[in-house]
Amino acid sequence: MALRIVAERLAALRDVVVGVLERPQSKTADFYRMAPEVLSELRLLSSADFDATSLLTMVLSGDDRLLELLRHPDLVPLATRIRTRLHTEAVAREQLAELLRHALAKAGNASLMSAELIDTLVDHAAGNYRLMMTLGGELLAYGISREVAQLDEKCFLELYQPPRTHSPAKKKART
Repeated sequence: MALRIVAERLAALRDVVVGVLERPQSKTADFYRMAPEVLSELRLLSSADFDATSLLTMVLSGDDRLLELLRHPDLVPLATRIRTRLHTEAVAREQLAELLRHALAKAGNASLMSAELIDTLVDHAAGNYRLMMTLGGELLAYGISREVAQLDEKCFLELYQPPRTHSPAKKKART
């Protein structure tokens, strides 16, 4: 009965789909974009018997916008139930470069990327492991499609530099 009531309340909220999971699912969401009402309802779903029984474990991940959202007055009850908080800062350049060199060595081709390209990827990653590895993966796919022996800054520019558009020559007005 209680779950039906919660399901009805959740279904009334915008951007919420209520249903029965037939198997465990993992979903990634930008929690900072959720309305406080949705997160509040998730808190109600997470436990029973006045928090004596845990029904749902949630992992909330996001940037500083999520932390700001959790300061909302309606979300204080949820924020106080967070057991572990891990706030990460931007990763140092040396750590990013070390990870990329390690990944290349473990993949079996430590010289796949030039030193200059590694520096370029680290600069464009803005301290973010995921962004750096995504850029590297896209470059790898680009290199495979072009059968490049070593990825370098030229590959980076070809892949990420916006194409130059030639504006049509203006016609002279007839007088």
